[in-house]
Amino acid sequence: MGKWWDEECGIVGVYGHPEAANLAYLCMYALQHRGQESAGIVSSTGSRMFSHRSMGLVQDVFNEDILMKLPGSLAIGHVRYSTAGSSLLKNAQPYAMESSRRGRLAVGHNGNLVNARAIRETLEDSGAIFQSATDTEVIVHLMAQAGSGRLIDKIGFATGQILGAFSAVFMTDKEVAGCRDPWGFRPLVVGKVKNAYILASETCALDLVGAIYEREVQPGEVVIINENGLTSYANMPTRKHARCVFEHIYFARPDSKIFGDSVYAVRKRLGAKLYEEQPAEADVVICVPDSGRVAAIGYAEAAGLPYEEGLIRNHYVGRTFIEPSHAIRNFGVKVKLNAVKSVLEGKRVVVVDDSIVRGTTCQKIVHMLREMGGAKEVHFRISSPPVTHPCYYGIDTPTKEELCYNVMDGNVSGICDFITAESLGYISVPGMLEAVRDGKDLGFCDACFTGNYPVTVIDDLENKQMELFLQEIE
Repeated sequence: MGKWWDEECGIVGVYGHPEAANLAYLCMYALQHRGQESAGIVSSTGSRMFSHRSMGLVQDVFNEDILMKLPGSLAIGHVRYSTAGSSLLKNAQPYAMESSRRGRLAVGHNGNLVNARAIRETLEDSGAIFQSATDTEVIVHLMAQAGSGRLIDKIGFATGQILGAFSAVFMTDKEVAGCRDPWGFRPLVVGKVKNAYILASETCALDLVGAIYEREVQPGEVVIINENGLTSYANMPTRKHARCVFEHIYFARPDSKIFGDSVYAVRKRLGAKLYEEQPAEADVVICVPDSGRVAAIGYAEAAGLPYEEGLIRNHYVGRTFIEPSHAIRNFGVKVKLNAVKSVLEGKRVVVVDDSIVRGTTCQKIVHMLREMGGAKEVHFRISSPPVTHPCYYGIDTPTKEELCYNVMDGNVSGICDFITAESLGYISVPGMLEAVRDGKDLGFCDACFTGNYPVTVIDDLENKQMELFLQEIE
């Protein structure tokens, strides 16, 4: 339902299309689920860069007049949810900057660096002045220190010092580039529409503009796109791959292909494995829309039970709404969801969702299913293991002490009592990894379930970075 985990970011790069900004804008529409706080595009004509960034959804930030002011055949775009740096315009991306000695550069970043604060302090000690509160600007300052003027060398100099999750797009006057960190936390794919190249966080962005999926940008790879086509560089150290498993469980759109597999197929396998490990005597399977839907379909098929839409989501509700002065029980959830009585009344219901983080929304949903839907029994099933640790690699999560599983000291029965369900079952960590890998030898990050962080966290990431100025660059 998108209520517990805050999305990360979505990035796009376009090279060689006469309406590059327009294509970036459309791709960002498809990536809107990855960030709803701000959106921005920087374009290049080869001799000048143009930038527009603002708070809000893609449809609110851009219109035809604005897009006409972003000419050129090169563009990069970004939709943002804050993970490092607060939700302010000064932190909106992509960043565009110009130097008489180093030329023009624009950068958009998805992820989170675990040593950004330490690098930032070193840079500030040497005289660097930061204008934003994001770790992306650390990358920019490092690139500016590179001795070479070549884009690949600048990227290599920066990526040789940063640690953590980063999929990023870069643009100069005449080149577009993309890279993934050597662990491969965040997705990034390459597509082509006629002779133009597109980089995007997910393949659903390629689909919208009629681009053909070519391949993933590999972990630790840098791709440079210019008049000579696409050139690949593998100049980062080899690391054990740690793809974010929550991309498949929740973040990515089900119609996307990431990490070499269909998100839809992975979620169906998770649902089937969940039934294998956590069956329930029931009459019908429903989901918490929208992220639990495909796993619920997989659960229902494995169980031989009908899948129905027992909860309907209101897709036109924003992040905030005005509550009535007279208290209405569970008002917030009722604005977003409504129970379908004809599906639920008198039935034993399995409810499949992707996760339980704090548990309060699950409690309200159970009450709604009983009181408004007339469900006889409610059995909650979760297509991910219990969340026990915060994420430091690009996802905004509660602190360890706020997580429901930890509050209940790992007592699943206690969580079940708290949400007032008849039963509660999670998929196991081995079961999750078996479903996601599907027989392939792939490495995934499961730190939010196990505490096994693949990259040592150097910064104190419980504290947000300091707030500083960011100038609007036109």
